[in-house]
Amino acid sequence: MTVIIEPTKCIGCEACVSACPFGAIEMVDGVAKINDKCTECGACVEVCPVEAITRTERAKTEEVSPEDYRGVWVFAEQRDGQVMNITLELLGEGKRLAETLGVELAAVLMGDQVESKVPELFAYGADIVHLVEDTELKNYRTESYTAVLAELIKKYRPEIMLIGATNIGRDLAPRLAGRIGTGLTADCTELDIDLEQRLLQQTRPAFGGNLMATILCAQNRPQMATVRPGVMKKLIPDSCRTGKIIRTPYQKDQVNVRTRILEVVKEAGRVVNLEEAQIIVSGGRGVGSQEGFAVLEELAQKLGGVVAASRGAVDAGWVPASYQVGQTGKTVHPKLYIACGISGAIQHVAGMQNSGLIVAINKNPNAPIFKVADYGIVGDLHQVVPLLIEALAEEGKPDLSCQVESAAAQE
Repeated sequence: MTVIIEPTKCIGCEACVSACPFGAIEMVDGVAKINDKCTECGACVEVCPVEAITRTERAKTEEVSPEDYRGVWVFAEQRDGQVMNITLELLGEGKRLAETLGVELAAVLMGDQVESKVPELFAYGADIVHLVEDTELKNYRTESYTAVLAELIKKYRPEIMLIGATNIGRDLAPRLAGRIGTGLTADCTELDIDLEQRLLQQTRPAFGGNLMATILCAQNRPQMATVRPGVMKKLIPDSCRTGKIIRTPYQKDQVNVRTRILEVVKEAGRVVNLEEAQIIVSGGRGVGSQEGFAVLEELAQKLGGVVAASRGAVDAGWVPASYQVGQTGKTVHPKLYIACGISGAIQHVAGMQNSGLIVAINKNPNAPIFKVADYGIVGDLHQVVPLLIEALAEEGKPDLSCQVESAAAQE
């Protein structure tokens, strides 16, 4: 069943508004309008004094099976007209999955005057770009972006939809999955294909990062996953690659947008971009206190890097959660990773083990972190780190390129 309001019959009495137990009816220009909270209970039908509200049978929809879906899609997240790094990472992974399945890779790019970014998406692996441009799409809003993606998915039927596990992606993906009636695996760290069944194997941390779970979506399509930034590798861009652009107009009159952006305010203070940092100085419980991170901050500044932390330091309240590296934090791959006072639990190592050069400083010579480190220093970080800062003050910022290559050669 579906509930329909005939606008020409509505007298604006608002009887239906007060009768609806779910707040699914609102008045727009003196006429009742149903929003997406409606459960089709019919309470409004019974109270309407002029029979402007009716309940009718839903039109039968076309039967669609998983075999009718083909293709891998990536949501091309952009902010202020700039394609986010996670998009390029997902294109690299999406290309691998698409080649395994023998299908094309498509990116969906929404925004205002963003067509100039299409060549970049082709260069990083996209075969097709679905382009939707409108001033209403300049800034992300849940309702508008969900409506556009849902309609594109219904029309073109991709079998896989990948979205970055960013603030935007974590808001968009569950709403989209609910709208189109499919499953969603959040915060994936690994993706693969069961080619025999054409199933996406979606692996993510579970039970606080103590084990890894592989999840399948056997019945519904598309198979949707959000992927952590910094986990997947970008392809080497090929500026000669071209592809197909499919332009879709934004049907603003068909989208019920109940929010508007009054102002965009950048977060005050320093924002740590761990996923793209080339040098990271990370602290754990061994740092001892919030004040103890000051010396790590000084070392990071000398090296031209940023400070990060293990879950233990974050849980202790010494640094914000945005600093956390590990299975339940961020995955990083800098050229240099200095682990200070970090024991090396598997959950933390999973988030930094792909670093170019790993240096560990710990008082415990048997700490697990030394098993993954290229260089280890057994000692008190509060004594060792000041000595490193002093040495850097004398010799300047080091060139890491040869050290990284040397460490790789030793492996």
